[in-house]
Amino acid sequence: MKQMTEGATRPFLEIRMESIGGLGANLAGKILSESGVLRQGWNGWYAASYGSEKKGTPVKAFVRFAPPDVAIRGTYPVDEPDVVAVFHEALLRNLSTLSGLRPGGTLLVNTKRSPADIREQVRRGDVKIACVDALGISVREGTRINTAMLGALCHVVPQLDPEAVREGIAETFSARYQHLLEANLRTFEAGRMEVVEEQGSGGPVLSQPDAPTHGSVLGYATQYIGGAILSPGNSVVKDLSVSRQGFIPALDLDSCIHCAACDQVCPDACFVWETRDNGKGRMFQYLVGIDYQYCKGCQKCVVACPTHALSTIPETEEYVQRHRVPHRFWTQKEVIVR
Repeated sequence: MKQMTEGATRPFLEIRMESIGGLGANLAGKILSESGVLRQGWNGWYAASYGSEKKGTPVKAFVRFAPPDVAIRGTYPVDEPDVVAVFHEALLRNLSTLSGLRPGGTLLVNTKRSPADIREQVRRGDVKIACVDALGISVREGTRINTAMLGALCHVVPQLDPEAVREGIAETFSARYQHLLEANLRTFEAGRMEVVEEQGSGGPVLSQPDAPTHGSVLGYATQYIGGAILSPGNSVVKDLSVSRQGFIPALDLDSCIHCAACDQVCPDACFVWETRDNGKGRMFQYLVGIDYQYCKGCQKCVVACPTHALSTIPETEEYVQRHRVPHRFWTQKEVIVR
């Protein structure tokens, strides 16, 4: 049995999982905590927090371990974790995702990007960065990303016994989902083997800029009567990208007939249109792109498109940034005139 004190500077091992509903962080936390308590002989504690919506909303899972001779008396959330496991890389835009991560700790991210890219974004030189393409593994095996993240955790946390966690996965899936057991065990092993790590340089924690938002020109003198918000997507500063579960719609404008079938089923006004001459002297609405800031990845538009101009692809930060067409709800001049 691996010892809790192996490579540790204090008796506790604390892990926080940052996720969204539907990715399986809650179940992953349960499997991990049970494996530590029942199979490694540790004292353990587990809890999770999530909203009533379940899918698409932020989820936090907390796991706390201690040696058998150390009692765990606190039931408070893990606010100074040794490890932060991020199930959706868009959550890194929220500065609270890494809050409390201890110097010398580990940040594990589900992403195709390199640890160096992640470090540049989070601006933490004092922690180890580990990256694993958990989404790609889960798509390949037909599973969810949670078992891939469990495998990656076993790789980056030396105190965790992979065999104990593997037995926990087997027990969980053999009871009700026997047909998914082998695929999830393969996912776990792939997650453990495909991690890319970069040790911290011991550099300082750099101050982080505020998360990028779309500045509003509304103020005391220019706001609408009664403070009404007329902007699509509920608010021009709302970012729904963290609600996606790894897939986005991709638009092929060459196949688009601008019929607006996608716009009619989109619940969040993601599609951006412009008015221009159709070449016959008439003004016509043309689709120019998707504002991924408001897209939850529901894929209703893909189903509705009659020409297959929309398709479902795995989400990457690079693709979203390159193909996003921002809405222009108003200009400063328009607001003043109103």
